[in-house]
Amino acid sequence: MTEREKNSKLEELEIDLLLSAVHRYYGYDFRDFEPGTVRLRIREAMLASRVPTISRFQDKLLRKSSLFERFLRSFASANPGMFSDTGFYRVFRTKIVPQLKTYPFVRIWQAGCSTGELVYSLAILLKEEGLYERSRIYATDLSEEVVRQARLGVFRSSVAEQYAADYLEAGGKGSFEDYFTRKGNRLFIDPSLKRNIVFSEHNLATDGSFNEFQVIVCRGVLGGFNNRLRERVDRLIYDSLSRFGILALGPSESLETTAYEDRYELMDETSRLYQKNGSGQGRKLVGVERKRG
Repeated sequence: MTEREKNSKLEELEIDLLLSAVHRYYGYDFRDFEPGTVRLRIREAMLASRVPTISRFQDKLLRKSSLFERFLRSFASANPGMFSDTGFYRVFRTKIVPQLKTYPFVRIWQAGCSTGELVYSLAILLKEEGLYERSRIYATDLSEEVVRQARLGVFRSSVAEQYAADYLEAGGKGSFEDYFTRKGNRLFIDPSLKRNIVFSEHNLATDGSFNEFQVIVCRGVLGGFNNRLRERVDRLIYDSLSRFGILALGPSESLETTAYEDRYELMDETSRLYQKNGSGQGRKLVGVERKRG
């Protein structure tokens, strides 16, 4: 075994020990996250904390809860900005909203809400479509700090121009400024848009289903999971969706080759929208190759 191979093996062992310690001490389980993602997050945290070795980083991580919260935040969902995927929101208006209007009450789960931009984009869309007052959005992420920031609904005013442009491109029906109050260099979301949002911590890796939803938005979250964790999360999502419920995944995510592929219909390939079918068995769709998982 070369020196490089020995060092790689030692690093792998140190990471395993760190993740086991985090699970036992804090209750967060990252052992089934994609190894490359975990290694990158650890190295970034070590660099930011100026800690030279993984073993020393583990010691500090277990003794300083503030350091662990920063480490935990690095695993929270990425924040792409409000209405940044304009095509997704246009498709949501045209293909999902008409179905939601047939329900007397709508429950939506935004899994991986990050710092709030995604869930408030959804709240604005529902308000403009006349659905917000009979909807409840459950916005979750695994970091307490991230969820707390999302709940505040405060953003830098420097992003307003870009957000306003994306809002219009996404099919916005009014003025983006109508939904915010400017105070200095901050934008404060209209408090009325918080009324029907429930913010909470939830870890897809360890926590269970907590309600039944007509829509689950889980975009850009699944890529960091290994096969075993992905299968667990697929089951959690499936069990949490109502009959004919709709799942929204990220642009680079798919249900193809998964165990649950045939339990959904593909509604929109570009926006990665899937609808849970009633029988548990899907159909082959024209122009889309589907394989049994």
